[in-house]
Amino acid sequence: MFSFEKINNQVLNRIECPGTEKHYRVTLPNGLPESVPDVLKDGENRYSIMIEPYLSLAERIKNLKVYEDDVWVVTFPKCGTTWTQEMVWLLNNDLNYNYARTHSLEERFPFLELTGALSLIGGDSVTEVEQLSRPRHIKSHLAAMLLPDQIWTVKPKIIYVSRNPKDAATSFFHHYRNIVGYDGPREHFFDAFLENNLIYAPFNSHVQDYWKLRNQENVLFITFEQMKRNLRKVIMQVADFLGKTFTDQEVDVLEKHLSVDSMRANKSCNMDELVEWARRTNYSEERKKIDANEFRFIRNGKIGSYKSDMSEDYVQRFNEFEKDLNQRTGGDINF
Repeated sequence: MFSFEKINNQVLNRIECPGTEKHYRVTLPNGLPESVPDVLKDGENRYSIMIEPYLSLAERIKNLKVYEDDVWVVTFPKCGTTWTQEMVWLLNNDLNYNYARTHSLEERFPFLELTGALSLIGGDSVTEVEQLSRPRHIKSHLAAMLLPDQIWTVKPKIIYVSRNPKDAATSFFHHYRNIVGYDGPREHFFDAFLENNLIYAPFNSHVQDYWKLRNQENVLFITFEQMKRNLRKVIMQVADFLGKTFTDQEVDVLEKHLSVDSMRANKSCNMDELVEWARRTNYSEERKKIDANEFRFIRNGKIGSYKSDMSEDYVQRFNEFEKDLNQRTGGDINF
């Protein structure tokens, strides 16, 4: 079903580090399953970049049992995933803040392919999802082509979140540096993003496929920027998608709970244990000596954060990159 081709090129090799190494180009020689919606039957030769630990999970994920009451949050990395997960879980669990406060987001909304996406993490993230009590809440960064086959027949709720590629790449760079253990220059990372040579790439194809699915009854496509500009409106949109209704006062409380400051202070969401694990496991000895330990998994949550990290040359290159995405989607994504 799968074909795995080891990648060896300078652009990708420059960003390999303890947390992500040995990259493969993943393809489906026989194409997508017949059950996919017609909008994906376009004859494109799809591929996705993944790392070696994913290879042993690929078939298990493809054959994963899917339930109608599952709720999936899918994103390309660093597009507002954690923020969306907390919103979705609370909306779908009648705003049970007490339970959410005492159970981490990783427990409530586990990351399906985690052990195939971060070297050295250990464990078995697929089994963790399989053993969840229903209704299950599942996080993934997988391209549509790599989702379980039953997704297309069972049709659980899928909420896809996208983000302007300049901000996504900037946030992903900080993630690579502080979680994955990357010590190289940001320019090398940006080159890899632009040239589709890093895990989960290509970005534009990832977004395009879920954009094509946006009119399916079980799919909701939103953006990080929509959430930043009018979080209340997105809360109401997601609640309606999940078949839930809440009072204005309840939405007021949730909106405050989902503020950046509140999320950064929320121990059930801020991934402090993951950050500390990364420091111990993925940092070089030199990095451990000089690092100020100021990184937070939930950073600043801003639109335009790329401006403090990206030179004008890279801004222009990303603008060209975004033009390709606009051509693929008709330029209608609300970044």
